[in-house]
Amino acid sequence: MSTEPETTQKAGPGSPDPEVDPATARDPQEGTPGGGRVPGDEAVTDGEAAEGAGTGDDAVPQGEAAEGAGAGAGAGAGAGAADFGAEADGSAEADGSAEAGSGRVFGAGARDSGEGSETDVESAGRGAPEAGAEDSAGASGADAGEGSDAGSGSGADAGAEGAAGKMSEAEAELAAQRAERERIERRKAEKKGPIESGAKLSGRAADLLAAVRAVESGEKPAVAVFPPPGPEPAQRRAAPEPVRRPGPVTAEAAAVPAAPAPETVQAVRQVLAAGGAPESLALPVATALGEGAADRLRADPWQLLHIAGVRPEQADGFARALLGAESRPDDERRGRAFTVWLLEQAALAGHTSLEAPALTAALAQRGVPDADAALQSALAEGEALVFQDALEEPGAPAPTPEADGDEEATGEERPVRVLVGLERYALAEESLADGLARLINSAPGEHGPAEGWERAAAAARGSAGELIRAVSGHGLVLHTGGEAARAEPARLLAGARALGLRAWAAAHSPLGRDGFTELLRATAAGEGAPGAGRAPQAGGGPAGHAQAGQAGQAGQAGGGVPGGGVPGGAESHAVATVAGLLSGAEGPGRDADGALDLDLLVVLDAPQLDVETAALLVESLPDGARLVLSGDPAVLWSAGPGRVFADLLAARVCPHIASRLPDPGPLGELVSGIGVGELTQVAAPGKEVVIVPVRDAGEAVHRTVQLVADSVPRAIGVPAEQTVVITPGHGGAAGTRVLNAALKERLNPGPGRFGGFDPGDRIAYSPVPGRTLPGRVVTADAEGLHLSCSGVRVVVPRERVEASVRHGWALTAHQAVGGRWPAAVVVLPGDAAQALSRPWVYTAFSRAGRHLSVVHGVEQALPRAVAEVPARERTTRLPLLLAAQAAQAAQSQERAEA
Repeated sequence: MSTEPETTQKAGPGSPDPEVDPATARDPQEGTPGGGRVPGDEAVTDGEAAEGAGTGDDAVPQGEAAEGAGAGAGAGAGAGAADFGAEADGSAEADGSAEAGSGRVFGAGARDSGEGSETDVESAGRGAPEAGAEDSAGASGADAGEGSDAGSGSGADAGAEGAAGKMSEAEAELAAQRAERERIERRKAEKKGPIESGAKLSGRAADLLAAVRAVESGEKPAVAVFPPPGPEPAQRRAAPEPVRRPGPVTAEAAAVPAAPAPETVQAVRQVLAAGGAPESLALPVATALGEGAADRLRADPWQLLHIAGVRPEQADGFARALLGAESRPDDERRGRAFTVWLLEQAALAGHTSLEAPALTAALAQRGVPDADAALQSALAEGEALVFQDALEEPGAPAPTPEADGDEEATGEERPVRVLVGLERYALAEESLADGLARLINSAPGEHGPAEGWERAAAAARGSAGELIRAVSGHGLVLHTGGEAARAEPARLLAGARALGLRAWAAAHSPLGRDGFTELLRATAAGEGAPGAGRAPQAGGGPAGHAQAGQAGQAGQAGGGVPGGGVPGGAESHAVATVAGLLSGAEGPGRDADGALDLDLLVVLDAPQLDVETAALLVESLPDGARLVLSGDPAVLWSAGPGRVFADLLAARVCPHIASRLPDPGPLGELVSGIGVGELTQVAAPGKEVVIVPVRDAGEAVHRTVQLVADSVPRAIGVPAEQTVVITPGHGGAAGTRVLNAALKERLNPGPGRFGGFDPGDRIAYSPVPGRTLPGRVVTADAEGLHLSCSGVRVVVPRERVEASVRHGWALTAHQAVGGRWPAAVVVLPGDAAQALSRPWVYTAFSRAGRHLSVVHGVEQALPRAVAEVPARERTTRLPLLLAAQAAQAAQSQERAEA
């Protein structure tokens, strides 16, 4: 492992974004969408939550922050939306492009902060990642608001600056509107004049009119013009439509509700103005509350909390302005709204429910006088659900529905845990448990003779053979392992297709899909066979997979696949993304019953399945299908609520195959040690791992740009477009915003005329919260911003650009999970110490395929995080539901045998 001479000192200022915490006063959404805010309150901070940054508050259990909750979800709802036309020929400093503008200023300063020092991988010495002058955890994290780019830009007159050259898009649009109004006025005038009978008719209408007049005048007999109708031809009876069960609704479809009527939006705007709230909230409020939104909001002002980014104190101010003296802390409406808001914040932190004592404690901290009454009111109104789950005692059998109903008869009382959750997550967990039980308890379909499965297992050998044997006889199988272990699901998929099964694989991201496609090609060619005593070669191992995952990204600026679809031959190799599979954009499609038309589904990156996605996936499987969930349990959990893969591993309700195929090389050794809590020094003769000590956040940004743009391409041979930068959060002095601005200034400078973006910019597109698609900007027009994401063209409407598209040279670990790059630069500024955890470090370091550079400014906080900070627990109901299902199935089997 290489390092530069030791220069590490105390960390400088700056802050990662804090984790969502329902029990504390701070929240990742520090304001209201659209840049507006309730008077007297704090500004918007774009809606990010850092991964793993806890507050230490015990009132509400903490989980991994849902950093993936979108690129500033809700931030683009108001006046800050990108204006492509106004910026076409003018200044780039208008609202919506503050990120690019501030980046240019910081980029210039960053180049000077290093005092001319050069980061050169070639001249680095030897060292260890834990090197540090003193034992320090680094500076404490500050609020998410610090470093926010909720741009207030100075571009009100930007469009006028370039108007002298030619007509801007905005002026062209106004001219078109004037022409349309003139055309409408002409048509109105024509309608008021006399209408000549039969005038302006043409085609068949004119022929019919002439025929009628000929008959009326006696020129032609009626029979000659209108012959009597002949016998009607026999009508072919249409085949009846097959009865289809309704397919699941994907997150993308659910995320785009129908637009409210203009009069509804206008009525809501008037109510907001009366309460002193920004009028930019009118559209999201009308969308969230539906028909009659204005009356509902006036009757219950705390309904404003349904909007992402609105905080309880802002809703209180709005209610006081509307209700006056009637607005009291003990108002039932206030208590209900606060209860729902806290449950939504808990979901952002990964919990599907909260224990009732923790929820009431959080309500009390929010100034609700009678927290118990507020909770009971929310339950009575159906805005939340309560569950009493029996807890298992040591040596006691798992609870079953029958046992729960016999408590009064037996006189025995089981300890229970009272949980409160939102209906959507509660139903998703119960649906998921039922679907998993269906897979576990039903015999898989007879696909191929048993000796065929055994021959495939014998040919694979090792843990790959064990995986094939387990899948042959079970409907649900779990598979765990690192990056090299992906060769085993590839061998399974190839063997199953050889037996005639309709077998498919689904990855979390397009990069993972493309990499697994290359791995399947290598497996089909006889390379990298697991169990052969060697690591997979190009395309099958970590480095090969990283290169495959970037094969389409390097040329994304050039365009995509005509007509959409899956590029790179993924269809022929039966690989899709989970989102594409559920939406129908990728995969085998659905059968007459609405189920996926397949026999075997292998889900890669299974730890990234949240409870709702997992429920949709399991519900979509036909009877008799086999499901394999494969992934690395050491990576960060899903951005959405739940921890499905970890809960299944802990429940032990199905076979679990642990891969014995280690990740090769110095990177594999380093990452494997982190997985067990040890940050060890590894020999890196080929400069696979390099440590770059920094003194402060400014130097960290400067060195990062040097590494990506110069040192790594020159010394390692990996171009900048195949290198990813990973940092703990979006905010702070070395967060993704600042790093992306500096990298854009160096790698693709431009005015940012398309809402802060230029053609060729690397971007991270979040179509829905929790899912990030890397790509590049192609162009922009009246339709919106045109992107190329893994070779597929995507058009983002202009009103959604600010909320869903970021620059993508630098990502957070949650955004990068599921993808691999030939080179990765992990930035650890001093203010990021409290955001670090073992899963975060494992995920960030394991994104590198050939080379890893660590810009290290956290001193001893890095080895301490690896050794002492595991994943934070999430409160879920799935383990108890699975245990009850398993116990019920066992009792049913005993009765059948008796």
